Amino acid sequence: MRQITEPAAMQTEAAAILRAGKKHGFVPTMGNLHAGHRTLIDQARADGEIVTVSIFVNPTQFNDGADFENYPRTLAADLQLCATAGVDYVFTPTAAEIYAPDRDILVIPDKLANPLCGLSRGRGHFIGVCTVVAKLFNLVRPDRVYFGQKDAQQALIIQRMISDLNFPVKMSLLPTVREADGLALSSRNRLLTKKERQIAPQLYAALQTGAQMLAAGESRPHAVIEKMMSRLSAPEIEIDYLNIVDLATLTDLEEITGDALIAAAIKLGDVRLIDNVIAGRANSALKRGAIE
Repeated sequence: MRQITEPAAMQTEAAAILRAGKKHGFVPTMGNLHAGHRTLIDQARADGEIVTVSIFVNPTQFNDGADFENYPRTLAADLQLCATAGVDYVFTPTAAEIYAPDRDILVIPDKLANPLCGLSRGRGHFIGVCTVVAKLFNLVRPDRVYFGQKDAQQALIIQRMISDLNFPVKMSLLPTVREADGLALSSRNRLLTKKERQIAPQLYAALQTGAQMLAAGESRPHAVIEKMMSRLSAPEIEIDYLNIVDLATLTDLEEITGDALIAAAIKLGDVRLIDNVIAGRANSALKRGAIE
């Protein structure tokens, strides 16, 4: 495994991989790697010949400076996980190497960035995400990129960016990896207090309740949301959003007639947690776990 810190060196290696005609899988991360990231890496390893993982805590997607400073950073452990998983390259640039001080060009998503996390975190969050992912695509030049369903809105926005900007990249979206009690694996989980960690599984329990109602034929979003909110009963929980949206547009549904994305974000103390499930009876690209 080779660790690369300089963008130019990453570009050189990526060009050599391309010339050799080898498949190149890419897992972009902000580090603090866990079993969810390992699942993405393992799939990339199974699909291709070369695997690159990026570890970069992207400052431009944080709307809270304290959140950026507190984001867990565990580079030594991350490198060990990558080595154990058989990763070929780990790209670990600094912010100064990724962003020029006089940078002027951004990648700005439109409608998909407005709802859900776009409302609570601001449009700047997804502008930061799209801009850094576009830069990483140009540096790593992968054939396929891997994301987890926990960040479904992010994945849909990036897939649209790939399509609209003609990046020669395909995306694989893998199911959310969870703890035994249902809590979605996240780098932020380690910031929860012991009491908050005990409360956090209520988020997935609420989502399961909604999914069960849809499977039973309930078509009224307000009825589903009302029942889900009753499952988020702990006084420590602050609900950021709880929405049932169209899988393609992320707009709120007035009536549920097929598959839908049930998406939620809550705050426990200073920690914001997001999760989602896809519910309904029809098949969908997200449910199959791949976006082409």
